[in-house]
Amino acid sequence: MSFEQRYIGEILVRRGALEPDRLDHALESAAERAVDLRDFLVATHVVEDGKVVRALADEVGMEFVEKIATDQIPEELIDTVPINFARQNRVLPLGESDSTVRVAVANPLDPFPIDDLRILLGKTIVAVAASEEAIDDAINRVYERKDETALADAKEGEQVEELRDLIDMTDEAPVIRWVNNLFYTAVKERASDIHIEPTDEKVVVRYRIDGRLVPRKEANRGFLASIVSRVKIEAGLNIAEKRLPQDGRITKKIAGKVVDVRVSTIPTAKGERVVMRLLDKEQVLLNLIDLGFARRELDQLEHLIQRPNGIVLVTGPTGSGKTTTLYACLNKINTPEKNILTAEDPVEYELRGIGQMQVQPKIGLTFASGMRSFLRQDPDVIMVGEIRDTETAEIAIHASLTGHLVLSTLHTNDAPSAITRLVDMDVQPYQISSSVMAVLAQRLVRRLCGLCRIPYTPTAQDLLELGIETSEAPQKLGELKKVAATTVLGSTDPATLPEPTSTGSLKFFHPGGCDACSATGYRGRIGIFEMMLIDEPVRREILNNSDAKTIQRVAQQQGMRPLRDDGARQVIAGVTSVEEVLAATQAAEV
Repeated sequence: MSFEQRYIGEILVRRGALEPDRLDHALESAAERAVDLRDFLVATHVVEDGKVVRALADEVGMEFVEKIATDQIPEELIDTVPINFARQNRVLPLGESDSTVRVAVANPLDPFPIDDLRILLGKTIVAVAASEEAIDDAINRVYERKDETALADAKEGEQVEELRDLIDMTDEAPVIRWVNNLFYTAVKERASDIHIEPTDEKVVVRYRIDGRLVPRKEANRGFLASIVSRVKIEAGLNIAEKRLPQDGRITKKIAGKVVDVRVSTIPTAKGERVVMRLLDKEQVLLNLIDLGFARRELDQLEHLIQRPNGIVLVTGPTGSGKTTTLYACLNKINTPEKNILTAEDPVEYELRGIGQMQVQPKIGLTFASGMRSFLRQDPDVIMVGEIRDTETAEIAIHASLTGHLVLSTLHTNDAPSAITRLVDMDVQPYQISSSVMAVLAQRLVRRLCGLCRIPYTPTAQDLLELGIETSEAPQKLGELKKVAATTVLGSTDPATLPEPTSTGSLKFFHPGGCDACSATGYRGRIGIFEMMLIDEPVRREILNNSDAKTIQRVAQQQGMRPLRDDGARQVIAGVTSVEEVLAATQAAEV
């Protein structure tokens, strides 16, 4: 922990941006993750970046601006500041006079970028402070405006299709900057995927943000080949091959973060289509308390993963957050006293102190063979990305019965179906009942933006859609209100915390729409869960080879809360909307 980091923390406390009793813990947590205090506080939603910058600006007597009007920035002034310098230092010239240049900066305590600009521009620099997000967005808009103008004005004959030509182009080439900007904007908007899709008239770019595809950019159809070729070069693919699908990988630093990009191209009738999956290697890993559990289920899971042996399964469809939950579990139990090994496909995030292996089926390194090797490595905990076949299931069971904790996933719609899926893999019921400790089914729902959500009084139909019959509404709502009050949201942005729900009134929320959430009404995602403990009654049903419906009925009698009921908890807590819960749990209710 450096003196500089503590100094910044003390400024935040002194200026009211950070509660005094949170400073020491935040400094320790940031040091453990080897990140700056500011980055940690913002990433974990303890403090908004704008509040951090405002506090630092107030400390040194610098003006703070909420928004940056990019349409007023002269293009000739932008031409004097290289985009790489602007992005790396998070500075942006806003306007100039005969002797001064007004510049927005994200770090009021750092004099070096200001000195560099003074030398570069030959004028006195008048600095104003703005949040990183405001400056990043402004840089994006200003430089993107130049690139799109260049692309629109260029003739189609100028598009670059040869490898030699593309390599010879400088970083000032519009196509290169346009592609780089795709990555940059995706990272800033928290996108998980970038889709580049050709149509008859244009090239459309969509980002997957919070699980939804959102159109973001367009380009002239004539530049499809240049755009795809640029991506292929970065991914190490063959730009001459346009008839076959290709897969590649890019590792690059974007907006100060090391991002791993998985690239997939396929030929279509309209031209080559590209999809890129973004994995932030430096993302601050979530803790279990950040995932949205109710207190009971959180306590149950934390107790289970401290056990010395047994299997905990996490189930759900692709994109339901299973890997995030497993990583949070490993994060919780990762201590120097434990030897933790993982087999993943792919390794999405690097975990300090944990041995992570990426399976490679083409050379015979599968989940099953990897687990066999793990058993000779004296492990305490084994995490296997997915149980896909009988062999992997049997090795996982063997590992758990010989004194190892095993964490893994299955693709099923609900928790009880995980048992029947294992039986379908020819795993014997007695093996399941003696090794599996719990099954956690989950989904992700979009989180309402706390700045613009709209309260309303739910109707009987709203309650019915959540599975709350009119006749049982008073009792069930009372129970769910109590559970909703125990919702654990961890280090959450205060703007998104739910308002307390009194026992005498009930408020649900519709999504609104504001600048903070890009007019969607949602910002971020959170989990809803179904925790099935393998206790004695459930174990008997497994041994009797009962079907999933019977196991579900018995588990609910033992206290298991179904996915939709847990979704209702998040609705009552003001965290998400009825529509989100219904969309996420539709398959589980079939």
